[in-house]
Amino acid sequence: MKLRIAKHNNDQAQSHAVNMTFDNIQDVNSADVISNAGVFQAGEEEKKLLCLLADGRLLVVAGQNLNPHVLSYQGRLERMGRKFHVVHTTIEVIRRINQNGSFLLADRHQEHSMMQVTAKDMLTKACRARASDVHLRVKRNCTEIFFRIHNDLVPAGGQTREYGERLLATLYGAMTSVSDSSYKPTERQDASIADRDKLPPELYGVRIATVPTNEGTVMVLRLLYNDAGDNIDLRPLGFTDAHAAALQQLKEQPVGMNIISGPTGSGKSTTLQRVLSGEIIEAGGKMHVLTIEDPVEYPIEGAVQTSVTNAGTEEERSRLFAAAISNAMRLDPDVIMIGEVRDKASAQNALRASMTGHQVWTTVHANSALAIMDRLVDLGLPVNLVADHTVVTGLVSQRLVKLLCPDCKLSLATHQDQVAPAVLARIKQSISPTLERMCIMGAGCPTCSHHGTIGRTVVAEIIIPDDQFFRYVRLGEKTQAINYWLRELGGRTMLDHAIEKVAAGLIDPRMAEKVVGHFTIGATQQAPVLHVVEGGGAT
Repeated sequence: MKLRIAKHNNDQAQSHAVNMTFDNIQDVNSADVISNAGVFQAGEEEKKLLCLLADGRLLVVAGQNLNPHVLSYQGRLERMGRKFHVVHTTIEVIRRINQNGSFLLADRHQEHSMMQVTAKDMLTKACRARASDVHLRVKRNCTEIFFRIHNDLVPAGGQTREYGERLLATLYGAMTSVSDSSYKPTERQDASIADRDKLPPELYGVRIATVPTNEGTVMVLRLLYNDAGDNIDLRPLGFTDAHAAALQQLKEQPVGMNIISGPTGSGKSTTLQRVLSGEIIEAGGKMHVLTIEDPVEYPIEGAVQTSVTNAGTEEERSRLFAAAISNAMRLDPDVIMIGEVRDKASAQNALRASMTGHQVWTTVHANSALAIMDRLVDLGLPVNLVADHTVVTGLVSQRLVKLLCPDCKLSLATHQDQVAPAVLARIKQSISPTLERMCIMGAGCPTCSHHGTIGRTVVAEIIIPDDQFFRYVRLGEKTQAINYWLRELGGRTMLDHAIEKVAAGLIDPRMAEKVVGHFTIGATQQAPVLHVVEGGGAT
């Protein structure tokens, strides 16, 4: 194809624009069409009116300068710092160039293939470091890469801006399993990589989220490891014997909703995976466990796992999620696991499932076990309905705290000068004035790859409510509800659990306070010795 540009001397011609005719289009080969794929890919409506060439020419249908699609695309190029100059042509020229420019996609696919290898190598390095997330920040003049290791962001290299744009376009456009694989760096997008051939063997999947910034784009990849099902014992994650017994009691309840709360990255999915795998094994495979996830995160051997994906909007996603829960009740399940209760519709359907003869497990974002009730009410459920111990049977809240390396941790008693006086005073008042057995993080050693920590461990609280507990909740008397749980039901708060681990020398008190808040006087007096299972932590 050849492009011939004919300039008009007519004073009435639009300034800085050139008309084009379709006769022998001049040298498209020398200027790749870059609006068909990659970071500058145009939408379907935009492609009807424009075409961007690699040499900076933006071909626009004559008379369409003020068309919203054209203005939107030009604004996007300006925000991305891409220089261009408008050249006017006919709609037929645009159609033919976009249609026949497909031969250029072979080179684009080859580039994507090479970048896929690069992306897989990056994920492999992240797996070796046991990172939970990979952050890619495309900035004005560079690309920064970070791994989140033991909850800390660690620099993992840098590249040029152009390299980062190609990497992000490849990760989203060539490796994800979404219906619209067009990568749009000026929009918020979510996707997942589920094709195991595109991932290192250590990973079961990758969740992707992108957001535009004032300088470029940020992409965060959540790594989902496939070793979560190797062990169904909850204690190696950091749960106590009492926690494991409480969760076992919840598993043995035939009906009711059990809810696990915690922030993103607090290990809720891993806990659910082990609980459900344990139920299936204990039932000898005779139990029908059905999951509804967005997307499927960890494999659960023996469960039927379904995914709600490819929704175009958040409203559509919520509608499909609620519909999937409603449909699940007609599939003869014994246990239903709902990945997350995120809105009123999904909360209502989850509650309905627990009231109609099903055991339900799900998660919400809440600050504590009791705060789960506030969250359900905030989602639109009536408190008189959810505050029923035959309907909501278990409330669990958990966090993750870094686990100290046993080889390089330091005795707090002999290194008091490294701890702020206010923190030290709280430790002495709430745990023990002698600081016996307590430790803080050391400088690092080969055992912990010089991090000072060897993973993370759970701190948790579990409430198995009864009628009296929920009577206080219905009356809005939260303090009485907590006191009743602690005194009559033998409850232990998440703060108490963290203090027990500090007293046992497993976690740094400063790290614990960052997760569960300041230690309070009288929270735990002379904390009991914690029963520690070999390993004692979760990554």
